[in-house]
Amino acid sequence: MPLDIVTIPCLSDNYAYLAHDAATGATAVIDVPEAAPILNALAEREWRASHILITHHHDDHVAGVQTLAAVTGARVIGAAADAHRLPPLAERVREADLIRVGLAAGRVIDVSGHTMGHIAFHFAESGAVFTADSLMALGCGRLFEGTPDRMWESLSKLAALPPETLVYSGHEYTAANGRFALTIEPGNAALISRCEAVAKARAAGRPTVPSLLSEELATNPFLRARLPEVKAAIGMSGASDAAAFAEIRARKDRF
Repeated sequence: MPLDIVTIPCLSDNYAYLAHDAATGATAVIDVPEAAPILNALAEREWRASHILITHHHDDHVAGVQTLAAVTGARVIGAAADAHRLPPLAERVREADLIRVGLAAGRVIDVSGHTMGHIAFHFAESGAVFTADSLMALGCGRLFEGTPDRMWESLSKLAALPPETLVYSGHEYTAANGRFALTIEPGNAALISRCEAVAKARAAGRPTVPSLLSEELATNPFLRARLPEVKAAIGMSGASDAAAFAEIRARKDRF
């Protein structure tokens, strides 16, 4: 049975998620920007947090971890490579490790680039991947620590997941990301349509995540850096995929 996943807005533009296994009652919380909205969401559903899954060390993803763990007794899980700057971990994980939330199994993917030690959690049977600030809706995270080559490698891992996978990313940045994406591919009909849908969703106060991976592959300029037409559009025909990605990321940084 797939996990029941709930999107929880936090802070000004962050998202946390609940992933609930109805068969056992186990509930994972993915990232904790602040504890209060998550505790409220758990109480509304009469769910108990059994796990806290941390993607990376940035404060806007971990500030509420210790409070939530103290209140719920949830088991805190994060990357071994990042353990020195994360809240105290009950379990340290690495690429390809499996995490069980009740009957559901999630695989750890190393998606370093935004930060080194950033991880994602892929629950294949639920068709869900929690990517935080690696792959984002119509975007990707700024490279605070990793190289473009490393980030491209990480994004390529995520791009290889089944296209029907839902991507649960960490922020409501989609509208701004869409405005930038249109500077790369102004004639991309799928992108134009998506930006219109995003504008309507935000005007109605609806979140724009999760997003389908197939939609990201069709519209996200960072995933599309491998395509000849995108390389041509940025004046880099014949360049490596990673070099084209680096140019697009540099343009976004200046946007």
